[in-house]
Amino acid sequence: MKFSNTLINWYLQNKRDLPWRKTKNPYFIWLSEIMLQQTRVAQGLSYYLKFTEAFPTVFDLAKANESTILKMWQGLGYYSRARNLHFTAKYIANELNGEFPSTFNEIIKLKGIGEYTAAAIASFAFNKPTAVVDGNVYRVLSRYFGVETAINSSEGIKEFKALADTLIDKNQPASYNQAIMEFGAIQCKPKKPLCLFCPLSESCVSLQKNLIEKLPVKEKKLKIKKRYFNYLVVKTNDDKTILSERKGKGIWQGLYQFPLIESETIINQNDLISSKEFKNLFPSETTISLFNKKEIIHKLSHQHLHTQFWVIETETLSEATINWTAINTYPVPILIANFLDAYLNKK
Repeated sequence: MKFSNTLINWYLQNKRDLPWRKTKNPYFIWLSEIMLQQTRVAQGLSYYLKFTEAFPTVFDLAKANESTILKMWQGLGYYSRARNLHFTAKYIANELNGEFPSTFNEIIKLKGIGEYTAAAIASFAFNKPTAVVDGNVYRVLSRYFGVETAINSSEGIKEFKALADTLIDKNQPASYNQAIMEFGAIQCKPKKPLCLFCPLSESCVSLQKNLIEKLPVKEKKLKIKKRYFNYLVVKTNDDKTILSERKGKGIWQGLYQFPLIESETIINQNDLISSKEFKNLFPSETTISLFNKKEIIHKLSHQHLHTQFWVIETETLSEATINWTAINTYPVPILIANFLDAYLNKK
């Protein structure tokens, strides 16, 4: 009880002023939790404000076009979150008459919602005593109790969840959950935690045993895959280009891109024009220039995309149906959005 009381008292004095902490509306809390997955608060805040203004209710989000949602999500990454958000909004609006489920077991059945998010919504919106365990919580618990089990192992996930369940303040679960996450975010930080001013320092195992820098423990990451992307940025004499929607279950599903040739390694212009894909797309004469003189390396969680943008100028092309003046209305990956900013500003 002392642990939870100390955290809650610290939180009341140190918490950041964030809009989703001022509401019990499960729709707004759900939005914020989905946006803050894999995203820093400083970045997610502007998206949260933009979404709540455009879609003030779950019915508004449900009625929106998926392409519109993906365009507004552009820059947040992990676009499956946006697609799942839309799917679940339609389910809640159409099947549940806009009523958000109120228990952990009901909430976790919704698409795109895992154990952490279900626990967060249940406690923050409905004050249910369900302990949250996110990266911040793992860090606080592993350091304070000196737990050296890997947090990304199946054993560690069970151990930390069980520990978290024993610590939650059942009389004020929302405050406790917010407190321990906030404590991990701004006090018990990953690098250079503020141990000198920590209210838990006297009983922190890792501080006493000099394990702060070693905890929490993580198992070795998966090997990063390298991929080599060559985007063909078409520009016809009548100012048209080609954009197509990415299909399938791979990265960036539902977003738009220029024609793409994926190669085994970085290629030069001769390699490009001799490829079968290039010849099929451009049977007639073209002018080619490499926009980025140095490859752009775009890092995703399990793959690095080594990317080149080739500007292809040609007189006409039947597949080129999109006006360059409309290019910014399409939802695209941030990799392409950054290219467009540079290319259009250079023109």
